[in-house]
Amino acid sequence: MKKSILRRMAEEAESRVDTPASDVDDKAPSRRHSSPVISNVGRALSHLSEDSILSLDPAKVDRSPYQDRFDSDDEVEAELETLKLSIAAEGQKIPVLVRPHPTKSDHYQLAYGHRRLAAIKAMMAEAERPEIIKIKAYVRDLSDRQLIEEQALENGVRENLTWIELAMWAVQLKEAGLSHRAICPVLGLSEASVSHLFRVTSVIPSDIIYAIGRAKAVGRPKWTAFAELLKDDRKIDLVRHALSSEEFRKADGAGRIALAINAATDAPKATADRFPEATDFVFGDRLFGRMKRSSSGTVVTIPNKEDAFARWLAKRMPELVQEYGNQSTPS
Repeated sequence: MKKSILRRMAEEAESRVDTPASDVDDKAPSRRHSSPVISNVGRALSHLSEDSILSLDPAKVDRSPYQDRFDSDDEVEAELETLKLSIAAEGQKIPVLVRPHPTKSDHYQLAYGHRRLAAIKAMMAEAERPEIIKIKAYVRDLSDRQLIEEQALENGVRENLTWIELAMWAVQLKEAGLSHRAICPVLGLSEASVSHLFRVTSVIPSDIIYAIGRAKAVGRPKWTAFAELLKDDRKIDLVRHALSSEEFRKADGAGRIALAINAATDAPKATADRFPEATDFVFGDRLFGRMKRSSSGTVVTIPNKEDAFARWLAKRMPELVQEYGNQSTPS
């Protein structure tokens, strides 16, 4: 049995047979009109020679090395469970696309359909006879670049990557060696839009992004505002501390980024409470100096009559700096 790429694209766009309704985000239709589906139609037509559909052992199919979606999210888990039940009841209607694995013989690497693969592997884990469970797949020889383009083709059809998933997908494409200009047609975005993705991901550490998750209801403005807050490096540790709270773990994506933004917004107050605005260095009745905080930094003032102390402190300063740097947990 053979099927054209255009037919597969139509099935994805019209029927969503294997995809729960909740798996597709509501997005403004004008945001990505120049999607990879349109930009890759010529390439799709060139593959009308068709791919054979094979039944493969799901255990021998590895995920794509390029992660375009987040997994550690309660919403994703719920959608995956719904998809698993759908496939168990009605069968797998749409094959995935794989390539022969570049480094493991008799194995394959996924180009698209990773949720179908995850659902079928979950079914295997629960089955009494997992060996009888197979995954339907198109098998095609693909270069890394072609594999990336196929992933983007499916994303263009489904239109359900959140803004931050798209941003982290762009990071992976860049790490794979694609230039900003080459990334544009893969994502179906302008160079300005792609540059904005990188402005956000270059500021917000990836562990914080993945902890917040795909955040379905959160778009570019809120992520941009969050990135602006984190340009102050002192706020990053405060945000990471908030990530460990029970309130954060129980919140949805929108709630998690709100808590992270609150932690970053409260950072100046938290920093100010660490030590007094002014501290005197006193020994007996003798004032050796004063340390005072201001909006631009901390200033140490030593009276002229204590010039000997100032020279002694200057001499000792490299040693004090080294001692501070060697502390496992700086105060």
